[in-house]
Amino acid sequence: MERLDAFMTRANAAYYAARDPFADFTTSPEISQVFGELLGLWAAVMWRAMGAPAGAMLAEAGPGRGTLMADALRAIGRAAPDFRPSVHLVESSARLRAVQAAKLSAALPGAAAGGVLWHDSVADLPPGPLVFIANEFFDALPIRQRRGAGEAFVAGGARVWVPDSNELVRETCEPALAIVRLLAARGAAALIVDYGPEASAPGDSLQAIHDGRPADPFARPGDADLTAHVDFAALACAARKAGAAVHGPVPQGKFLAALGLFQRTGILARTQAPKKAGAMMDGARRLAEPDRMGRLFKAMAICHPDLPLPPGFET
Repeated sequence: MERLDAFMTRANAAYYAARDPFADFTTSPEISQVFGELLGLWAAVMWRAMGAPAGAMLAEAGPGRGTLMADALRAIGRAAPDFRPSVHLVESSARLRAVQAAKLSAALPGAAAGGVLWHDSVADLPPGPLVFIANEFFDALPIRQRRGAGEAFVAGGARVWVPDSNELVRETCEPALAIVRLLAARGAAALIVDYGPEASAPGDSLQAIHDGRPADPFARPGDADLTAHVDFAALACAARKAGAAVHGPVPQGKFLAALGLFQRTGILARTQAPKKAGAMMDGARRLAEPDRMGRLFKAMAICHPDLPLPPGFET
């Protein structure tokens, strides 16, 4: 028998080490190149707000195939060429590191790809000015579940409560809280985009995806992607207690629209054949419309309290 967070850590490590997660789900950077472009320009604006420090780092946690970072760096190179950060990727999977290296080398030959550094954890990022992006990273961090005095364990392919209780399930994600405290303490400008409610609420949000369909989270550890809703309210509270200013969370659709999602997509679509142009606009709507990804997914910024309001969080 093992505690739920230990089980989730072990299962997801095995899953990302051996399987292609994009066979089971599609993330925003894979839906539209504009997503990564906008986040790259967001990073450049925040770097300038920090005083354009030399030696700044641009880090992404959970970089997937490297698509978001490739799109971000391409946009930065065109629109903000004075922002030349060192690139850091927080990725523990050797298989995914190889995919990311190939993606960045192909997208940016002879440029930033040669300077990419990989780290096993956010805590391993070196000191210095930091702009940090995490898209669909926090949802995969291991959670603990409690019901009253009881806690969730896993044994024999099933969840077991020790001791048992009929109270409502409450979830905590200690690694996520530790990360935001770390980012706040070092004065990083951080953007978190993930899914979950704006306010903390009781309930079991643990879910699994296998072959693109919902699955039993406990039946086949390592064969399914395990995630849980991000508790944005808890993250915001932890960041503020560590001295940071917190902006949001706001719905992803509102955030991306404020950054120019539809204007940029429209510009790109004008040069494409009608079928491709239609697909590009549909991708933008998928990211932003409330009944698709626009409401469930949220964006939240954590930064030094002396910095101005980050783009996308205007009321």
